[in-house]
Amino acid sequence: MEHIVLDTNCLVLCLPEKSAYHKVWLSFLKGTYKLCVSNEIMEEYAEIVGRFWGKDIADYVMKVIIGSSNTHFFTPYFKFGLITTDPDDNKFVDCAIAANAHFIVTEDKHFEVLKEIDFPQVDIIGIDAFVEQLNKLPTASK
Repeated sequence: MEHIVLDTNCLVLCLPEKSAYHKVWLSFLKGTYKLCVSNEIMEEYAEIVGRFWGKDIADYVMKVIIGSSNTHFFTPYFKFGLITTDPDDNKFVDCAIAANAHFIVTEDKHFEVLKEIDFPQVDIIGIDAFVEQLNKLPTASK
């Protein structure tokens, strides 16, 4: 089972039932992958989901993530500062490093710089490619 970090933009994309990316949320609920988060990430999730879908939905999503056995919480003790164009994105990178995550799922172009950095290596994948991976798994809902 893969350990991943999900950028906020991808969380927002996968929540609506009619979204082409809803499989990402459903796969999390089924335990197809482990979601790695930090307190900083959870705060951003709550803020942005609330902005897009309202406080009630944000509260529900936070409750589900916090209460799920498929969520792993990490406290990054070192700030690598690998993304200089949008330093706020580093919370996802630092969590991925602390969690030894397989990759960060993101559509944010600021993360592209990670492809140029040898150490610490942090892989990124777009949400379309992640959905393709989920579709190939025998346990994924089709």
